[in-house]
Amino acid sequence: MTTPAIRRGTPAFLRANIAFFLSAFSVFASLYSVQPLLPMFAQYWVRDAGTASLALSATTATMAVALIPASMLADRLGRRRLIVGALIVTALLGILLPFTQIWWQLITLRTLMGVSLAGIPAVAMVYLSEEMDPDALGFSMGLYIGGTAIGGMAGRVISGVLSDWLGWRLGTGILAGLILLAALAVAILLPKPRQLVRDPIGLAELWRRCRASFDDVALPWLFASAFLLMGGFVTLYNYAGFRLALPPFALSHSAIAAIFLVYLLGSASSTWAGGLSQRLGRRKVFWALVALMGAGMAVTMIDDTLVIILGLAISTMGFFAAHGIASAWVTRRARTGKAQASAIYLVAYYLGASILGTLGGYAWTAWGWPGVMLVSGGAAALALLVAVRLVFVAPLPVPESPVKSSIGA
Repeated sequence: MTTPAIRRGTPAFLRANIAFFLSAFSVFASLYSVQPLLPMFAQYWVRDAGTASLALSATTATMAVALIPASMLADRLGRRRLIVGALIVTALLGILLPFTQIWWQLITLRTLMGVSLAGIPAVAMVYLSEEMDPDALGFSMGLYIGGTAIGGMAGRVISGVLSDWLGWRLGTGILAGLILLAALAVAILLPKPRQLVRDPIGLAELWRRCRASFDDVALPWLFASAFLLMGGFVTLYNYAGFRLALPPFALSHSAIAAIFLVYLLGSASSTWAGGLSQRLGRRKVFWALVALMGAGMAVTMIDDTLVIILGLAISTMGFFAAHGIASAWVTRRARTGKAQASAIYLVAYYLGASILGTLGGYAWTAWGWPGVMLVSGGAAALALLVAVRLVFVAPLPVPESPVKSSIGA
C-alpha cells in the first residue's frame, strides 16, 4: 500500500517543516556569513571590493557547479541521506574556517563549502514536491524559502556583530557550532521519504532529463529569472555595506550587520506569497513581485540612511516572494527529471550570484553606487521582462484537480 502524502496538521508535517526550516537556515547562514565582512577583508587582506567578494562568489560558484552532480548523488543515495550528510560536512568546514591564516586558505575552505552546501538546495524542493500533499506544498515551500531568509539574516548578523566586537574568527566559529546542532536536529526530525526506491542514472539519462527542461516553454524563462533575480539581489547587498561604511554614513560593522534584520520581512513575504500564488495563480503575482524588488533598488539611490534601509527592505520582500513562487513553479512544471530541473534553476541562481556579484564589485570600484545600480537594477529590469513573458505561457494541465489547473504549473 502506498504511503500517503504528508498533510497539514499531522506530526509528520510539523517535523518536516521544522527540519526543512533548519536546513534552509543552515545553508544560507553558512553561505552569507562572510557578506558583512567583505569591507573588512578588502581593507586588511585584499585591495579591492571585487577580489574581496570572492569570499562569497567562490562559494556560490562551486555550489552552482556541484548542484547537478548532487542531484545525481541524491538519486543514488536518497534525498534524506544527502541532506543530513551535507549539513554535517558544511558544519565541519565552518569549524575549520577560523583557523585560516592567509587569504587563499579561506577561499579554499569557502570553495569546498560550496560543494557541501549544494547537497541541500539540489534536493530540498524536490523532496517537498514529492512528499507533501498538494494543498500543503505552497505553505511548506514558502516556509523553506523563509528559512533561507532568516538563515541569511542570522549568518550576516552573527558574524557582523561578533566580528565588530570579538573578531571574525570567533563569530564564524560560533555560527559553525550552531549549524552542527541544527544538522543533528534535522537528522532526528526529517521524515523518511515515501519513495524508498533508488533512481540511479547515467550521464546519457542525465542529459535527457536536463534537455527535457529546455524543451518546455516556461522552464528556460524561469531559469533566466533565477539568474537575474539572485544576481541583482546579491549585488545589492554585497556593496551596500561598502557604501554605508563610507561618509556621509560611516556606519560601524555592527550597524551594517543589523541592517540585515530586514530579512525577516523576506521570510514573511515568501510565506505570504506562496499562499497568494495558490489562490490567484503564479502568473498574476510573479511579475508584480519582481517589479517590487526593482522599485526597492531604485529607492536606494537616495543618499539618506533610513531611505536606503527602506529600499533594501522593499527589495528583500520582493526578491524572496518572487523566488519562492519561481522555485515552486519549477518543481510543479517539470514532468521529467524534477530533481534535474530544480538543480538547473539553482545553477542559474548561484551563477547569477557569482557572476553579477563579482561584476558589481568592479562596478562599485569604478563608478560607486550608480555602478552597482547599473548591474543590480539592470538585472531587475531584465527579470521583469522575463516575468511578463511568463504571463503568456500556457499552463500545463494538472490532472489531480481541475481546480488547480488555473494555478497551473
